[in-house]
Amino acid sequence: MKKLSILLKGIIKENPVLVLVLGTCPTLATTTQASNALGMGLAATVVLLCSNVCISALRKVIPDKVRIPCYIVLIAGFVTIVQMIVKAYAPALDSALGIYLPLIVVNCIILGRAEMFANKNTVGDSALDAIGMGIGFTLTLFVMSSIREILGNGTWYGMPIPFLKDNSIAIFTMAPGGFAVFGCLIALVNKISKGRAIKKKEFGCSGCPSAAVCGKLDAGREEAQDK
Repeated sequence: MKKLSILLKGIIKENPVLVLVLGTCPTLATTTQASNALGMGLAATVVLLCSNVCISALRKVIPDKVRIPCYIVLIAGFVTIVQMIVKAYAPALDSALGIYLPLIVVNCIILGRAEMFANKNTVGDSALDAIGMGIGFTLTLFVMSSIREILGNGTWYGMPIPFLKDNSIAIFTMAPGGFAVFGCLIALVNKISKGRAIKKKEFGCSGCPSAAVCGKLDAGREEAQDK
């Protein structure tokens, strides 16, 4: 059950986009068409899986003081490989995603899972975490892009939809429409989970890689001891 919970938590309970609110930039930018969103989700999932596995395997070798730069180098290597594969076998997708494909390197979801999970858990658990988070990210992009494409273009996957094709709402293909759909999906997940998608205490400073530097982690511990 523990393995299953690690795999499934990324879909609703800790959905990286709708609960943790990470990766907002590619989410809003690549969800005007379902095909583009699906390609971005799969590419990010592959990078997330490879980076989580490698970082977990090397977690005892990488010095703690330089772990973040090492993570970024590893992630950048996998992103480069994925980008080259997409450019070679899916040039149309590469052109559609543009700068957002190489920007997977700085996607907060990937670096966040490396810091919060992969460097503290086994290779197997890290792989399950990456797959679960990748599925949650991809599903969110796909649902959001489907809504925006159907309402904004009157098409789905490029296929015209009767009536909607001639009565599309163009604002859904623009930034305001993206934010509107994004907010509605967050509200829906909050409603489904009855506001308990993730506990508030999980947002504390203890998970932040800079907590020890800014001093808030020690302050939080002292406050807890006083109570």
